[in-house]
Amino acid sequence: MSTARSILLFAVAALLEIGGCWLVWQSVRESRPWWLAGLGVLALGLYGFTAALQPDANFGRVLAAYGGVFVAGSLLWGVVMDGFRPTRWDVTGALICLAGVGVIMYGPRR
Repeated sequence: MSTARSILLFAVAALLEIGGCWLVWQSVRESRPWWLAGLGVLALGLYGFTAALQPDANFGRVLAAYGGVFVAGSLLWGVVMDGFRPTRWDVTGALICLAGVGVIMYGPRR
């Protein structure tokens, strides 16, 4: 259950962080309403709390692994929300990052 909980927390954290950044981007770069930036800041704050709920107590490990989730999630967000079409190199890089997440977070420990 701990691994499933961890994966779910990574997914929620990705939605909050990437979504929050996207909302700020929309407000600032795309001249959308200012309150979108406010919602983005709120989502980014919630991301910080979500990351802190990971079962592993090592901040460095959790945030390093989350970096890989962020890379893959950002590409996926771009596909869904902005019509971005990743190249095979984008996809390959994201898969390498996710493999790194698996090694960092779920590799055998003593």
